[in-house]
Amino acid sequence: MSEMGSCLPHLSPQLLLSLLGWSLSCCPFLGAAVSPSSGPRVRPSYSFGRTFLGLDKCNACIGTSICKKFFKEEIRFDSWLSSNLKLPPNYLSCYSGNYSDDSKSWRPVEISRLTTKYQHDQSDKRICTSLIHTKSCSIERALWKTERFQKWLKAKRLTPDLVQIFPGAEGWPFPKYLGSCGRLIVTTSTRPLKAFYGTTPEVAADLALQLLAILESMANNDLSYFFYFTHVDTGTFGVFSDGHLFIRDASTLGVIDKQEGSQWMDGQEEEKDIFSCLVTNCQSVVPSCNSIKHTQSLSMVCAELLSKLLKRTFLSPVQKKIDEALNICADSSLTNEEIVLAAQELVGVLKPLRTCDSHFTYRYPDCKYSVNP
Repeated sequence: MSEMGSCLPHLSPQLLLSLLGWSLSCCPFLGAAVSPSSGPRVRPSYSFGRTFLGLDKCNACIGTSICKKFFKEEIRFDSWLSSNLKLPPNYLSCYSGNYSDDSKSWRPVEISRLTTKYQHDQSDKRICTSLIHTKSCSIERALWKTERFQKWLKAKRLTPDLVQIFPGAEGWPFPKYLGSCGRLIVTTSTRPLKAFYGTTPEVAADLALQLLAILESMANNDLSYFFYFTHVDTGTFGVFSDGHLFIRDASTLGVIDKQEGSQWMDGQEEEKDIFSCLVTNCQSVVPSCNSIKHTQSLSMVCAELLSKLLKRTFLSPVQKKIDEALNICADSSLTNEEIVLAAQELVGVLKPLRTCDSHFTYRYPDCKYSVNP
């Protein structure tokens, strides 16, 4: 896993390309899926071309698995539901849309780019100046010549050192990846956590426990990866219609490979190529892995999210215990041990408040038979 050996201030582009299912710039939630098929069918006046989708940048694009659905109008931007069928602005990072498998039933999705158009343009310039030594070039032809791309061509199967490896099917807390076309990714839609501020005690307790469980799994897992946030806000996490909480915006998420990372801690420098420098300057200094506090994400979440989600939600004795635990958990100046103990105490208070009923579809009726629901 040599590609993961360093400590990153945010996910590197080569890792981002592998996390197909992460919504990096999130859209407002679409309340109810609208049926675009109602009414007379009007021939659209828009024209994709290769540029809007980013197909003119392959092989620096994400993929082509869902291109047919775009061209068959089985994925539509919100604006396509009106009579004025025009493409939305291409400088946006994320678009809300609708997705269909049969052109009759539609469900909300998020259509996003890995980075902003400006950052994509900057990375394209870096590719050309680094490989071809010109200000502009054919990105596809340029990347074809790189050593890493040649490895991909020669490989008989995809291995961890060629791609990374965090699919939702294996339990990683990211929205379901539906496909990609050019530089656009299509994922399932979620409601931002902010929409649940002021919710019922049962829902608040359930979401808080899910959030703390996600942080625990990202800090301690079988693959020895340590994930950390450099920033969190009300759009970082989202909730599916079944009540399941996921990370909906991973743009401020970093990762450390705890198995491989030790050699870089000892002063060795990570081998870089153009894929490592698509967004940031290759000469930029990467912070030391030792500078990332183990409870960094926990303190951020307690201070910025849980304090608002759990605010004035429970009866007095319980609320007082929650507030006391949150105050300690949110204090980044305290030791790791003090912060972890406060988080554990918070879990202990919230668990008895978690109910097991059909409103929590994502874990019902399994919670009936679970020792630790």
